[in-house]
Parts: sequence; structure tokens; C-alpha cells
Amino acid sequence: MTSLSHQDLVQLLDNKVGSMLLDFEIQEAARLAHEILRLKEEQNAVILGHNYMSPELFYTIPDFQGDSLDLCRKAATTDKDIIVFCGVRFMAETAKILNPDKTVLIPAEKAGCSLAEGITAENVRQLRKQYPGVPVVSYVNTYADVKAESDICCTSGNAAAVVESLGTETVIFLPDEYLARNVAAETGRHIIFPNHTGGTSTALDYQMIGWNARCEVHEKFSVEDIKLTRKQFPDVMVLAHPECSPEVLNASDFAGSTNQIIKAVDESKASQYLVLTECAMGDNIAAAHPDKEMLRMCNIRCPHMNEITLQDTLEALKQTRYVVEVPSPIRDRARQAVERMIAIG
Repeated sequence: MTSLSHQDLVQLLDNKVGSMLLDFEIQEAARLAHEILRLKEEQNAVILGHNYMSPELFYTIPDFQGDSLDLCRKAATTDKDIIVFCGVRFMAETAKILNPDKTVLIPAEKAGCSLAEGITAENVRQLRKQYPGVPVVSYVNTYADVKAESDICCTSGNAAAVVESLGTETVIFLPDEYLARNVAAETGRHIIFPNHTGGTSTALDYQMIGWNARCEVHEKFSVEDIKLTRKQFPDVMVLAHPECSPEVLNASDFAGSTNQIIKAVDESKASQYLVLTECAMGDNIAAAHPDKEMLRMCNIRCPHMNEITLQDTLEALKQTRYVVEVPSPIRDRARQAVERMIAIG
């Protein structure tokens, strides 16, 4: 991307998102992207862009685009001095865990996550006391201190494989209630939720212990949304992220991680598509497939992902702003859990 001129970037954006942005918006996005790319080269930086970034950012400045697992792998192998993570804080923390000697920047000061904020390290320690000897699988959508209390991390794309890799009868799976329910169904496990009432469940027959956090975006999708869409567009292909409820996944045609959803659309010949995840990704898929009709529900946007902008990415590089740090005792323990996840793939 560093060789692109301002006019090259204008043309790229016009081709990709000309139907979504006004001309003056394209000009401004190209100006910002051009300056970011110049600074990136000067400072020996790499930019990682999550699939949920808005199209004007997603298609201009990242060296690598992808889901959490993809970007973890790229972060683990980069030889650049600075990592700019265009994603939310837990992702940038993961990059720092894997690169303790590099400078990791996040463009927005907070850029939180409802899932990551739905569980604490103390919650994990208490679960370990309640269920001694049971291994803990933590979704990568958690903060570093929770990862440090876990045996292994997972992504939405490899969660079932991670659970099966442990070879144990029972696992603790944190913190996403819906992802846990979906993985339990996929692996044939009976799941309980001890924090429904704050105490230990009295159920005797269980193989998975879950938690009750949810993604504030994915929990908004409903079976009724799908029914209404199918009524208007009978041939639509519905693709849902595993952070949606089991009922939504059962009513969909395909369920998978963001990368898996992108691949499914790439390979499908359906006439219309409804993607039930963060709506910027629907825009990005539409930009990549002008020949395919995307039915987007763009009233559902992640407020945290939406904090990452071209302007703030530029300021992060200019000012070395919002440096992400993870204390070494937490970092070293969390790294084991993350590296075990990466090894499974």
C-alpha cells in the first residue's frame, strides 16, 4: 500500500465504496490514508485491520486483514518495530502478549468489548475453586488478565477444535454464553451456567461450564429477523456468527467466524446474502463482491469497533498515542494460552 499515491487511493476507494461514500468523503479518506501509509513506512510499522473495520479504512491502510486468529498469527511473526492494531483493545493486548519488545498502538483510547468486560480474572479464579482440575478455555475476546488465568484460548472459528483438543470430560468455557451453547451443541456436551444465580449449579450431568456474557451486537439478531428477510427474499442465503443465539444459528444457512463467512460468500452462487454480524463487515463483503446482492442490517454496528477511524489511526502514528502495555507476570502466563490456540489453528 505504501506506493499508492493520493489519486491511486481515490480511485481504489471509488471502485470499492463509491456507492457508499460521497465524493468529498472519498477525497478526505484518501488524504488520511496517504499520510498514514507514509508514516507507516517511515516508522517501520505494520497495520493490522480486523474484518469489522469500516470500508474506507479496511481497504486502504492495513498490511493484513482478517479475523482474530489470522491477526494473532500475523502479530506473532511480524518483524516491524511498531504494530498498529485497528481493532478493539483485547486484540491489541494479544498482539502485545505475543510481541513484548515491540510498540503496540491502538487508535482509540478505550475501544472496549462487552464480552471482554463481562468477566474478570477473579471470576475465573472462583470458577477454578468451584470446579477444581477442570481446564479453562477462554474466548480470545477477553482481556489479558483473564487469558492469564486460562489454560488455552480459542476463536469462534476454532472453539470446538480447542475444546476437543483437551481430551477431558469437562471444560470451563468463557465468557460468551451463546458461543458456549453453540460449541456445546457441536461437541455433544451438556452445559450449565453457574453464574445464572450466582451460585454453583446442582446439576450432576454436565460436560461444560459456561458464563453469561454476551456480545451486545450479536445478541440483537433474532429468528424473526431471518423470517422477515426470507419472506421478502425467499432465495437469500443467511450467514450468522457463532456469537448469535443457537436459535439464530439453527435458522441460518451457514454459521462461522468472520473469515469463514467471507469464504462462504466467495464460494456461494446464491442470489442474495444476509450476514448476521457487525454491519461494517457486510459493507466490506459488498465492496469485494459488486456482483452479489448483500442485504445488510446496518442499524446494528459495534460502538467499540466504530471508534477506530482513519483520523485516529493517523494520530496514533503521529503521536505514538495509546500505547498498549501488559504487565509481564500477566503477559507471560497469557502468552501460553494464546500460543496453544495458535498451534491448534
